[in-house]
Amino acid sequence: MAPFAWPDGHRAALSLTFDVDAESAILAVDPGYAGRLSTMSHQAYGPKVGVPRILRMLERTGLSATFFVPGLTADLHPAVVEAVLAGGHELGHHGHSHVPYHRMTDDEQRRDIERAFASLERASGGVRPEGFRAPWWELTNSTPAILAEFGLAWDSSLMDDDHPYLLDTGGGLLAELPVHWMLDDWEQYAYLPEPNIGAAIESPAKVLDLWGSELEALAGEGGLMVHTSHPFLSGRASRVATLERLVEHARGLGGIWIAPAGEIAAHVRSAIPAEEARPVNPVEIEEDVYGG
Repeated sequence: MAPFAWPDGHRAALSLTFDVDAESAILAVDPGYAGRLSTMSHQAYGPKVGVPRILRMLERTGLSATFFVPGLTADLHPAVVEAVLAGGHELGHHGHSHVPYHRMTDDEQRRDIERAFASLERASGGVRPEGFRAPWWELTNSTPAILAEFGLAWDSSLMDDDHPYLLDTGGGLLAELPVHWMLDDWEQYAYLPEPNIGAAIESPAKVLDLWGSELEALAGEGGLMVHTSHPFLSGRASRVATLERLVEHARGLGGIWIAPAGEIAAHVRSAIPAEEARPVNPVEIEEDVYGG
């Protein structure tokens, strides 16, 4: 495969993205957690403290980033949407309830997407996101075509490449910016006694080595590193400092384009011919393979 053509002589790309899940990530497990004040406070740390600290770091480093905000977060914390946009950052669509889409019918997905648009536009004064990230990174076989129905231009939920590509949904094209669990802070930092969202709290020094090593390797292959953080996790002081060190490392490597996901997606849509778009290929198996 030919190397991907990054703009302005860059050899690779890095995008810092933040999923501002707040309370929605826990309520999607069980709405009953709404009655547990301490658990909800753990989640509210993201919009209350984590996002402002992250925004200060981005201002210091002169970077723009993408913030994926569930509609429920926009309803509960509209000021966080205002702050993200006031800082010159991109607003991304992250569903409304944070319930994974494999638990929904197609029409339920449509209602969740539409409700989130309404909440985000209300909180932002009319800004309509162009990019999407599925709750829990769970697209169904029909979700890409549904995203195209709503006029979304790009997605960042799939994991089948180190380079961006075009996805032919059957109803329109999406730029796909692949992600991976190793580049997500959830697997490193998430912990609650209930619900069980993780069992280990890693040292930021170990996490920086993990992410920095992948960044170096992807840079050598001309790849894209989409980094995902959750402000209720990576908004902690030492963890924001770690993200800043990751930025410094990227700049020290040289030739890495650091940009919001939407800017990268726009380049993908202009750089890849439509005829090279990949189809959505559902996995099909014979009915008797698993005893059906």
